[in-house]
Amino acid sequence: MYLPDGSRVCALVFLLGAISQGALAFSQELPDAPSVVQNASFSSTEGSDAASDAPKSPDTTSPGSSDGKFLSRWAKRGLRDQAGIYTAPFHLSELGWAIGVPVVTLGLIAIDKHASGALSRNGINASTDITDVGLFATAGAVGVLLLDGETRGDSHALETGVLGAEAMANSGLVYAALQLITERQRPLHGTGRGNFFETSGLDNSFPSGHTIITWTAASMIAHEYPKLWVKWLTYGTTTAVSVTRFTSLQHFPSDAVVGSTLGYLIGRHVFHAHCKAGLSAAYSAKIAQENTVSISRKREVTDVEE
Repeated sequence: MYLPDGSRVCALVFLLGAISQGALAFSQELPDAPSVVQNASFSSTEGSDAASDAPKSPDTTSPGSSDGKFLSRWAKRGLRDQAGIYTAPFHLSELGWAIGVPVVTLGLIAIDKHASGALSRNGINASTDITDVGLFATAGAVGVLLLDGETRGDSHALETGVLGAEAMANSGLVYAALQLITERQRPLHGTGRGNFFETSGLDNSFPSGHTIITWTAASMIAHEYPKLWVKWLTYGTTTAVSVTRFTSLQHFPSDAVVGSTLGYLIGRHVFHAHCKAGLSAAYSAKIAQENTVSISRKREVTDVEE
C-alpha cells in the first residue's frame, strides 16, 4: 500500500520512538551517560545534562512514580536536544555550516525547476523503490543494533540503537516544522516550479523526509563505528537515497541536499551530546585529541610565565 512521504516518515519516527523509550526503560545507564564533549557538533546546550540525568540510588517508589520520572527526564532531554539543534547556527563553531547551507540551498532553489524539468519520466518507479529500501534498511539497522544490544548485553550496540532512534525522532520534529513552515509543492504538483507556501500538511517537498531520516541514522552508526567500510556502506546507501529522491521526481535537488545535511548534523549532534565514554572509538579519539591540545596549551602558558 502506498503511503505519502510524510506519512511514511512519521510512522517510522513514532515506531522508533516507541522502541527507544522501551530500550531506555530497560537500560538506565544510557540516559545517565551524556558526553562531556562540547562544541564538536551542533553546539550543545546540555551543560546541566549530567546533573539532571545523574544516576539515582534505588528507591521504593511506586512503578507509576518511576514511570513518571522517567518520562519527565526523557522529555526534558528531548527539549534540550531540540534547543541545541535550533540554536546551533548562532554558535561560532558552526559558522561554516550556518553560512554554507543557506548559500548552497538558495543556489539550488534557483536551478531546481530546470533540473527537474530535464529529467525523464522513465524509471520513476524504480527510483522510488530504491529510496524506500534505503530508508527502511538504514533505519532498520538502528533497530537491529538496539535489539541485538539488549539481547546480548552489548552496551555499544544498545547505545547506537537508542541514540539512533532518539536522533531520528529529533530529525522527525525538525522535518515536520520545516514542512509546515515552507509548504513547498513537489516537482509533479502545480506548475512544477516548486512554489513555496502553496500546500499544507506533512506531505510537501521541502525538505526530503527520506533523506533527513536516512542521513541521521547513517551519521549515528558511522560515528559510533568509525570504520572505513561502515562509512562507505552507510553513507553510500544514504547518498543513493538522496539521488533517487530527485530522480523519482518526488523532490527537487535542494530538498534532498538540505534533508541530507540536516540529517547528518543532527545525528552527529546527538552522538556527541549523549555518547558514553569508552564505547566508541570516535569518542575516545576526540577525548585524546582534546587532552593533547589542553596539555599543549598548559605548556605554552608555563613557558610564557617562565
